[in-house]
Amino acid sequence: MASIDKDNALIINAKIENQWFTAEHQIRALTYWSSVLTPDQLEKWTSNYTFSSQPKRIGLIMAGNIPMVGMHDLLCILLSGHCALIKYSTDDKQLMQWFRNTLINIDSNLEERMLEVETLNQCDALIATGSNNTSRYFESYFSHVPRIIRKNRSSLAVLSGNETLEDLKNLSHDILDYFGLGCRNVSKLLVPEGYNFNLFFEALEFVNTIMHHNKYFNNYTYHKAIFLMNLAPHLDNGFLILKLDPALFSPLGCLFYSHYTSHYDIDAYLETHENSIQIVVSDPKFIANSVPFGQSQSPRLIEYADKVDTFQFLNEL
Repeated sequence: MASIDKDNALIINAKIENQWFTAEHQIRALTYWSSVLTPDQLEKWTSNYTFSSQPKRIGLIMAGNIPMVGMHDLLCILLSGHCALIKYSTDDKQLMQWFRNTLINIDSNLEERMLEVETLNQCDALIATGSNNTSRYFESYFSHVPRIIRKNRSSLAVLSGNETLEDLKNLSHDILDYFGLGCRNVSKLLVPEGYNFNLFFEALEFVNTIMHHNKYFNNYTYHKAIFLMNLAPHLDNGFLILKLDPALFSPLGCLFYSHYTSHYDIDAYLETHENSIQIVVSDPKFIANSVPFGQSQSPRLIEYADKVDTFQFLNEL
């Protein structure tokens, strides 16, 4: 992808369409995709699959919570030889249409394999991302076709208490990049009993400019008022509220945390919430198979949402 800056018309129009899509966040998403869409990485990603010679029409209902979040599914459909019937999110139409048009400018034959549609009553299979509420509708309406339907998920971080300031600065990105709106954003902390949050709050100052975003700060102040009125104990640094709460999902502007006393407690929490956790962020030496601090929004191409192999699903149609 060509270099792009905050004054680019695409960036400006996408921000007008969705005020959560700041120029910085859009450029971050574009930079990430530029880094992974290389011949070597695409070949490595696809080399373990045998693609079908029977193209199908795949309905694609995209999310729009963070910039270009529908990219991975669209790439899977195209690379597996199928046709995408695209229903954009109204929150992320500008960027995804731009990407579609960019591909068509490179290869005009792709236009008939990326069809923009209003309805999906002609699809042979479906990939849809939405909320727990919309997933029930998708399950009912598309019960007659093979489907991947994704619900609400969130991510958590497990701290050992031995993290450095640099580790916690990286974690601040996992928490607050894209305002915490992505399913790979950390919305929950597991910390050892007696954990001291002083270093954690020092690290958060690295991303304190988030307080200047009006929509985010309105959410923060709303929940702060609720906690104060209810006399709910919490920690507050002026732009993020930490609250001791067993729940996995925390509201925007907040971060829930729980204590553990042993690895057994950690394992029990992860098992209980397995179907709602997207990723676990930690030191991989402390929590096996976890995502290192600062890497939550930079997944490898082979990492599939909800751990459902999209290529395998498409190739078995």
